[in-house]
Amino acid sequence: MEITTPQFKQNVTGALADRQLQRALSHVRGNFVGKRAAAAAALPEFEALRDEARNIKNHVLENLDIYLETFEKNVTRQGGKVHWAATASEARGHILDICRKVGARSATKGKSMISEEIGLNAFLEESGIRPVETDLGEYIIQLRGERPSHIIAPAVHVNADQVREDFRRVHTHLPPERPLEEPESLLAEARAILRDQFLSSDVGITGANFLVAETGTSVIVTNEGNGDLTQILPRVHIVIASLEKIVPTLEDMSQILRVLARSATGQEMSVYTTLSSGPKRKGDPDGPDEFHVVLLDNGRSDMIGTEFQDMLRCIRCGACMNHCPVYQAVGGHAYGWVYPGPMGSVLTPQFIGVEKGGNLPNASTFCGRCEEVCPMRIPLPKMMRHWREKEFERHLSPPAHRRNLKAWAWLAKRPGLYRLFTRLAARGLWVLGGAKRRTGFLPMAGAWTRHRDMPTPEGGTFLAQWKAGRHRTGQGTGGAS
Repeated sequence: MEITTPQFKQNVTGALADRQLQRALSHVRGNFVGKRAAAAAALPEFEALRDEARNIKNHVLENLDIYLETFEKNVTRQGGKVHWAATASEARGHILDICRKVGARSATKGKSMISEEIGLNAFLEESGIRPVETDLGEYIIQLRGERPSHIIAPAVHVNADQVREDFRRVHTHLPPERPLEEPESLLAEARAILRDQFLSSDVGITGANFLVAETGTSVIVTNEGNGDLTQILPRVHIVIASLEKIVPTLEDMSQILRVLARSATGQEMSVYTTLSSGPKRKGDPDGPDEFHVVLLDNGRSDMIGTEFQDMLRCIRCGACMNHCPVYQAVGGHAYGWVYPGPMGSVLTPQFIGVEKGGNLPNASTFCGRCEEVCPMRIPLPKMMRHWREKEFERHLSPPAHRRNLKAWAWLAKRPGLYRLFTRLAARGLWVLGGAKRRTGFLPMAGAWTRHRDMPTPEGGTFLAQWKAGRHRTGQGTGGAS
């Protein structure tokens, strides 16, 4: 998969100028945000559940080795097999070996960001195995040759007219004059196409929202039911998941489920919550003959014990990006790799290196909305600041940026000069604002003011007003005790 994260600024310029994309992103602002707020408000214990979910995952991360070993033991006990993969390459290799052993020519797939992370689809195609995405959004972007723009709504950037054009372009075996004007007709056509794939595929590949240690169970949540068909119809079911998806017990899993759908789509629960424990047993009416779990590390164990460990609590609900003003303005593709939004701004530098991913932690207003709505209470702004510090320490930030910070630091260490400078700057901006009391010019901030103006200062500086207020109330201006 091509990584365009280093070209983030160019990607953003294109996204802002894309009118169709901007119309599509309005649905993120209008749908996800309001529904999440309503769902949270309707559950009095929602905040307590967030605390409990955070505590469960913290406990897992402190004892990850124990729970991973317990999970493997219970998968094996039920007739399945666990494959350990330190890297994306190892994970792809395990999956290819399994497919080749059963002579698979195609594989149906449920939605999985891990498969995106390891570039699985392109790898299988190069190896002579055709992957077929069965989630409707994923199927649409597969036809378009794109990566997901959102982790739970992968085709959020596409409108119905584009889908209609893609179906006519790809489904050439169907009558060209068929009506596709209504959304229901598009859905019916996709369902008919995918039904044949479900029935003919030898291998089904899914991700996992949770891996339950006490039972060796993989859990997926979907709204379409495609995950169930991907698991039970083929002869082989392969689960591809990362290490941190482990939870200790089914009860722990059910606790986290209560905040997952509410945070993601504003639902009380997803339509389907599917638990799979091993291959088909004697007497079972359906299910796979083989059950495999590929456990991916790919840099996650390096996060344990670091300032980025909290990121491993993420349950991939997408709430952080739904509420992020940057994501709402540019969409997911601008981030240039698998994970967009605030979560991507933390994960991407970890996985591809801060040298390539350092732009993303800087793509934040630090408004704190991402942390505010995260069901796992992940301190995303703090971790983005850590990446900014690492970027600065390694001299990766632009020279002008470094010079400006050094100039500010020099000035801030000289209080008298700092107060004089800020008084002059405030007065100068007030003059620039004129009668409109707004300015479209800020020194060294031309990229910011190119798209917006700002109110000019009125009155004295904050420090001057604070001191005046202290004098009026008789509190003095001495140092804090």
